[in-house]
Amino acid sequence: MRSQTVVALLASLVIGTLFSTSAKAQFPTAQLGDVVPRDVREMYEKGLQYLAKSQNESGDWSGGSYAGPGVTGMAVMTFLASGEDPNYGIYSTNIRRGLISIVNSQDPNSGILGGNSGPGGHASMYNHGFATLALAEAYGVVNERLLTTGGKKIDRSLGEALELAVRGAVTSQKKNSYGGWRYGADAKDADTSVSGAVMVGLLAARNAGVKVPDEAIDRGVAYFKSMTSPAGQVAYAGLGGFDNSTPRISIGCLVYAVSRRKDMPEFKATLTALTNQMDTSGGSYKSYGNYYQAQALFQGDVEAWEKWNKDLIRQLKASQNDDGSFSGNFGPTVETSLSLLAMALNFRFLPIYER
Repeated sequence: MRSQTVVALLASLVIGTLFSTSAKAQFPTAQLGDVVPRDVREMYEKGLQYLAKSQNESGDWSGGSYAGPGVTGMAVMTFLASGEDPNYGIYSTNIRRGLISIVNSQDPNSGILGGNSGPGGHASMYNHGFATLALAEAYGVVNERLLTTGGKKIDRSLGEALELAVRGAVTSQKKNSYGGWRYGADAKDADTSVSGAVMVGLLAARNAGVKVPDEAIDRGVAYFKSMTSPAGQVAYAGLGGFDNSTPRISIGCLVYAVSRRKDMPEFKATLTALTNQMDTSGGSYKSYGNYYQAQALFQGDVEAWEKWNKDLIRQLKASQNDDGSFSGNFGPTVETSLSLLAMALNFRFLPIYER
């Protein structure tokens, strides 16, 4: 799977620039045979330009009250997700600086990315999950000999950081009687939102070739099973509390799919619930929901995703700001990254997006 991504990146160099004659960004033909829609290419490029300009000197990104390696990881993934060459492309420096920032944020003892603090009062495991995912997606496609910029050097290799991050997540889970994760690495309770972020990070690391204990994946899936109703609703925390939360249903559906548990009735139930309420316009956490719903639908029902994706493109085109950013409760960096990543299935470059 990783070799396919490398081949795709090399092929994009041959395809050349499709967006403009002056830029070197690659916008490849989608693997399923459809050309990436022009609106997606144009919105995506504007968004990347915004993120490139808003990156901090330290290599990280912040916006509003949200910051940390998880936020930086989201931004790094937006560049990788459209097939940007992470080694010699026009945004390669942004990618390298972001990765250096993520790795250097890691606690060398616990392996937790971001230490014990996080955005908006949320402690480290949200940061850890999204940052682990970014490292997994970069691992194997980034030339690590180039991972030094502006005098900043990386504390350890991407592979070492990823293995350490996996150990940190597994150690945290072992302390948790639910088999999931909460805000802090030592938390005794769990919720499906944080647990989804960490589980996808672990699954991406496994896909990248890093050893992840089967027991950790099995316990995480079992936790989501315990939180899924027969109707496909996914609770947040505790016992019960089922509702039609699109983000949580999408997270559950994605966890079942990427962990290769599509034969489970819970996967089928969450997918049915999701396809019955395909909406891109509502809720306080719509960008978060869109990010997960795009992946869940693509993994579960490509035809449903194609229909939903067209609505998403129209909605995002109408809401993108002139500077390329998107606005919302999470602040411009997170909103822009999540919005772009929700469209990134049109490119299908990230290994986690492979079916």
